[in-house]
Amino acid sequence: MYNEKVMDHFENPRNTGVIKDADGIGEEGNPQCGDIMKVFIKVKENVIEDIKFQTFGCGAAIASSSMATELVKGKTLEEAWDLSNKAVVEALEGLPPAKVHCSVLAEDAIHKAINDYRKKQGLPLFEETKREHHHHH
Repeated sequence: MYNEKVMDHFENPRNTGVIKDADGIGEEGNPQCGDIMKVFIKVKENVIEDIKFQTFGCGAAIASSSMATELVKGKTLEEAWDLSNKAVVEALEGLPPAKVHCSVLAEDAIHKAINDYRKKQGLPLFEETKREHHHHH
């Protein structure tokens, strides 16, 4: 069901854990499948210096979180904000269609962590755009 890259990130997830003094925390859940993802970021001079995640969910959710955190680590907040779930799926070399929503979860959790940081800094929040992937019925 999963390709080798997804299995690798599922069995050996990168950046798992908690940052106790995180600058921003984002949590996102999918009530339909029960997956919950929590993202912690440490920001220095507008760059995501460290990122960790906790995911309670299926293999695809764990692999997506792992890959998404790898992709945004060391990026500026703007670059990290632009990370799309499509980029996560591409980096994983594909997910089964029924599991693509797991990559959306990763994107949303990272967005929430970034905005949590911006809120704490008194900065204007980034606005959600191009949300077409939320309208699957």
